[in-house]
Amino acid sequence: MLTQTTTRVLEPSDLGAALAILESEPVANAFVTSRVQVAGLDPWRLGGEMWGWYADGRLRSLCYSGANLVPICAGPEAVRAFADRARRAGRRCSSIVGPAEPTTQLWRLLEPSWGPAREVRANQPLMVTESLAADVTPDPLVRRIRKDETEVLMPACVAMFTEEVGISPLAGDGGLLYQARVAELIGTGRSFARIDDGKVVFKAEIGAATSEACQIQGVWVAPEHRGKGLSETGMAAVLRYALADVAPIVSLYVNDYNTPARKAYRRVGFREVGAFMSVLF
Repeated sequence: MLTQTTTRVLEPSDLGAALAILESEPVANAFVTSRVQVAGLDPWRLGGEMWGWYADGRLRSLCYSGANLVPICAGPEAVRAFADRARRAGRRCSSIVGPAEPTTQLWRLLEPSWGPAREVRANQPLMVTESLAADVTPDPLVRRIRKDETEVLMPACVAMFTEEVGISPLAGDGGLLYQARVAELIGTGRSFARIDDGKVVFKAEIGAATSEACQIQGVWVAPEHRGKGLSETGMAAVLRYALADVAPIVSLYVNDYNTPARKAYRRVGFREVGAFMSVLF
């Protein structure tokens, strides 16, 4: 028997069904779930469209299409449908990111029309933890950043982004969107740093947060302080805040070639449970 499938842009009335899919994989979907829980499915509030793939009248898979293109709980048939829709719409995103298997397939289908990419990071280990390692002492000087410290933090944020992504977040709109995002994280108490003599030594943010899981991002140590163990003690401090105040599971994903970071995260208590992939334009 042939399965009847279709793909369409979801509407606010589809919120319950969409959340059921998102919440079925709370760690992998934390980024999109956190946005949908706050903004719903209205494209203006969400910052993009949510595509749904239906099989026999039931919503089975999602794909977020905004600044990022993110396949969600998508098998091969759903990925093909999302790729067809993305190809017809044309590229509007700055990256494709998601679990490695569907993202690999999605990029394979889109590369002939969307390529070449600026960079493809095919294997980014996904790491999680529910507890802090007992033998790592959190840095007591790492704390939440206050709103009046935004200008102190911003150079470190720009340096981290440029180093990680390869382009400055100040390009294009002069950094207005990026500065707004940094301010949002500070305002919600999800930006952390150690500041010595007016300069950021270590920083990290809790970028996505739901009641089930949260995701640490933007981990950065000032170049002159690297190799001193600050990534371990600083991450331990952020992890302690995250587990106590945000969610019972904390995750992050890291580039596979960043061996020192992977080692530091394992020492703090993280373990690898899967892999993400990022395609950067």
